[in-house]
Amino acid sequence: MTELKRCTKCLLPETYETIEFDAVGVCNICRSAEHKLESIDWTARKKLLDQIVDKYRDRAEYDCIVPFSGGKDSTFQLHFLITEYNLKPLAVRFNHGFMRPRIEENKQRTLKKLGVDLIEFTPNWKIVKRLMAESFSRKTDFCWHCHTGIYSYPLRLAVRFNVPLIFYGEPLAEFSAYYDYLNDEIEYEDEKKFNMYRNLGISADDMHGMIDSPESPVDRRDLLPYSFPTPTELKSIDCSPLCLGSFIPWNNVANTKLIQRELGWKTDELEGVPGEINTSCEKIECFMQGSRDYIKYLKRGYSRVSQINAFHLRNGRSSSEEARQWNEKHDGKRPPSLEIFLEYMGLSEEEFNKIVLNTAVPPYEHDFSKTKHAGKTGDFDSWYREDNRKK
Repeated sequence: MTELKRCTKCLLPETYETIEFDAVGVCNICRSAEHKLESIDWTARKKLLDQIVDKYRDRAEYDCIVPFSGGKDSTFQLHFLITEYNLKPLAVRFNHGFMRPRIEENKQRTLKKLGVDLIEFTPNWKIVKRLMAESFSRKTDFCWHCHTGIYSYPLRLAVRFNVPLIFYGEPLAEFSAYYDYLNDEIEYEDEKKFNMYRNLGISADDMHGMIDSPESPVDRRDLLPYSFPTPTELKSIDCSPLCLGSFIPWNNVANTKLIQRELGWKTDELEGVPGEINTSCEKIECFMQGSRDYIKYLKRGYSRVSQINAFHLRNGRSSSEEARQWNEKHDGKRPPSLEIFLEYMGLSEEEFNKIVLNTAVPPYEHDFSKTKHAGKTGDFDSWYREDNRKK
């Protein structure tokens, strides 16, 4: 098997999306993180945020909209905007269908402690399954409905409620080079970013054409939640969809500790990821996250453990040897949630593997003889199954 070239600092491999290495073997994402910590004038960025908030305060029924799952990032966003600016936000939740019990508890606790209005939208499950199957077969990413819905649906409500200011959280510059800190960019959740990164290159109109058929018709209106508002609609409300992490120095670990302390927010297990390293509580809201990470490992040779350790290494929270040992021991374990995903899709594991390997990223070649298995999380038996007899 070909040995993957890895960043000499964060250990991410050459198959990582958007990665490049400099003359000493350090990746562009690490260099961007260094610039973030050493060169950005965060005081000036915060003053710019102050000006934006003042511009939009009291202009509508709500001061802003916050896309909210109940996970660490969106909980921190709500807490920050209320305690720092005393804003009246509307929390908007796009329920992708895989919310876990602990996140439901965190959601209720956060809303009650902060005193926030919430609108929650849960799309048609039958349509969601068809979207999952289509995006998996074409892109080996079954989360198209989630990628598009959590970014487009809050904007659609912003137009409906005439609330121009929307706050998303973590910028792409934190973990990729689609945007980076080196160019001092302010990230907006605009149509360019949506089409470049969020929708996998498949628009809602494209997707409708893919899943609609005479034998099983799909109402075009069922795709509206995944449709980005038109430029005319966004311009009509002077829409400003921002990433909060472009204005304050984003720190996943510190943000998580804050909401745990101030709101009683609780962590949970993540399939295949030791709790000792998941100190920022990454991706614990979705019970399909383990399967998504496993697909990445089959295609690219790294998964969630490596990504979390890369954050730790960039921020001096771990040594290279510690991270290497964790990665070798735990990365890429086959998750129990895969059984549920295959059940949803009506696929055998052999069919699943064949689809994924068709899009493998050279030079990585997966060796199934070395497959390791993750244990079940404590809430596994509560996850939705199509066949109740399997619970």
